Amino acid sequence: LVLVLPKDPNQVLGPVVLGRALLVLLLPATVSLLGGLMFGYELGIISGALLQLQMDFHLSCFEQEILVSSLLTGALLASLVGGILIDRHGRRRAILVSNLILLCGSLILTLAGSLIWLVFGRMTVGFAISVSSMACCIYVSEMVAAHQRGLLVSLYEAGITMGILLSYALNYIFSDMTEGWRYMFGLALAPTVIQFLSILLLPTKPVVLNRWHCDSQKGLLQLQNNEDGEETKPEPCTEKHYSFLDLFRSRDNMKSRTLVGLGLVLFQQFTGQPNVLCYASKIFRSVGFQNDSSAVLASVGLGVMKVIATLVAMVFADKAGRRVLLIAGCVVMSVSVTSVEALTLNSVDAEIGQCSVPGKISLKTFPHPFTLKLPKDAVFSPSFLSAVTWLVLSEIYPAGIRGRAFSFCNSFNWAANLLISLSFLDLIGTYSPHFLFAFPNAVQAPFSSLLSGY
Repeated sequence: LVLVLPKDPNQVLGPVVLGRALLVLLLPATVSLLGGLMFGYELGIISGALLQLQMDFHLSCFEQEILVSSLLTGALLASLVGGILIDRHGRRRAILVSNLILLCGSLILTLAGSLIWLVFGRMTVGFAISVSSMACCIYVSEMVAAHQRGLLVSLYEAGITMGILLSYALNYIFSDMTEGWRYMFGLALAPTVIQFLSILLLPTKPVVLNRWHCDSQKGLLQLQNNEDGEETKPEPCTEKHYSFLDLFRSRDNMKSRTLVGLGLVLFQQFTGQPNVLCYASKIFRSVGFQNDSSAVLASVGLGVMKVIATLVAMVFADKAGRRVLLIAGCVVMSVSVTSVEALTLNSVDAEIGQCSVPGKISLKTFPHPFTLKLPKDAVFSPSFLSAVTWLVLSEIYPAGIRGRAFSFCNSFNWAANLLISLSFLDLIGTYSPHFLFAFPNAVQAPFSSLLSGY
């Protein structure tokens, strides 16, 4: 943030007010980044851990799908009740509760001695990160001005990609260690504690900002006006009251907003990209990487590309507009997955553990196109789709119903993710996965073009 003092000294507020205004910007940025980091870590850590768990617990293909999907089951349950928790008890308290639940889930996973405990631990973690994801996005979107919202909410997506990269890196470090998966799950305790302590410093209500809301908002407006050279009007702090059924009524155009939210989350999941993150190491192993370490190392490269691309998307979130990024992401994803299929039409069958996957290319025959296209496939989705999707969801609903609306859309998001994860290994072993996942991207592009105001 660059502070340019105005020419009129009478417009300059005191240093305490300006300090609080800066704090209002920095604290939500911290919340957004840490929340995304934990989400991404728990989402990606199973990729490398699954290779060890498969051997240690002799997991079948179906049991692997159950273990991966258990996190999504917990997340789905949380999305059904999380909105009520967020709207009634506040965003900050919801984040604190989710941190405590996440600590319990991480301990269960670290000490687990059977598949049942692993599944229960993953469900607990899934419940926690689902509540945290909703609360963090809403909290951050309410604490900053509209023209800064895109950057700070997208920072959550950047945190997710950094968390995924961190999990892949730790997967590689512990890939050759006996029961290394325990360390992978256990290390999630550290950032969880850090986030919990950070949340204690935040205001209870982002709209009210406790005792210093008014002065802080004046300070923010002064900083924004000085920086942009434009007059910025404060956003109203009063909230209308809505019932859950208002989501399906014409009041304030809520029905259309709900359709937009559902369309965005469902299209995002049916691209199949979120599931690639969970099975990345197994997919790389199936295409010819000779051992677990090399397969996990390849997934680290995937994580690096995701971080870079997401940072680029953050820069353009407020400049290019939400609709432009959505359309661009859909087009690039469709071309990418279709080209991967074209390269693998004549390839031989491969094995992912005990699961046969036809049509996967071997590194001995044609390594470079696949190893380049798969990262490209997984890069553009989080950059132009995921970040923009959650940003739009945090903006389009009124504050009085935002938590419940976000929760409602999020429940469909997790349900679709769960459906695909439960059948992912079988699905790609039976059908052509690239053409199958390219179709939703092609349909989402014209859907995104109908959006207005972004």
